[in-house]
Amino acid sequence: MSRLLPLLYLLLLSQASLSQKAGTATTNHVPNSCPVTKPYQTSLFVPPSPYESNAGAGTFWFGTDRLWTYLPANGTWRGLGHYTPSDPTFRQKLFWWRQGYDWRTEPQPNLKVTGRRLDAQAAPLIADRANNVSSEPAAMVVGLNFPTLGCWEITGRYGDDTVTFVVWVAN
Repeated sequence: MSRLLPLLYLLLLSQASLSQKAGTATTNHVPNSCPVTKPYQTSLFVPPSPYESNAGAGTFWFGTDRLWTYLPANGTWRGLGHYTPSDPTFRQKLFWWRQGYDWRTEPQPNLKVTGRRLDAQAAPLIADRANNVSSEPAAMVVGLNFPTLGCWEITGRYGDDTVTFVVWVAN
């Protein structure tokens, strides 16, 4: 047993090192190294009429009247589930709006969403093709699958309009 102890120690040390590198993001606060987008960092965007001017409790609108979304005021998406039980990625649905977007004339919105991890090496974000939300006023939705937890920069593009923000993805 005493000969196995050093081996066990090395295995545990390796596991801890891998967890640190993977950025498990179990911390309850956003590290200073992750420049999350918060409402006080920018002038608050208010969507044009007929869209709601209030994004809801704990969230704020972010973008321009050409393309916008809502973000958590604390900059954190926490407790994301998996798309399927065997899926190792962390799933979030992200809603987007655009003045003049009509789901009847454009049922498959020309919205592309990409993402990259800022605080460690990671595979890129996996984003579904954008779909419409047939409401009035209309919205667009994209399913996002994060391969790891950590600090992520997300960019939405619709034609020439781009919105980029940073979010902390944690357990």
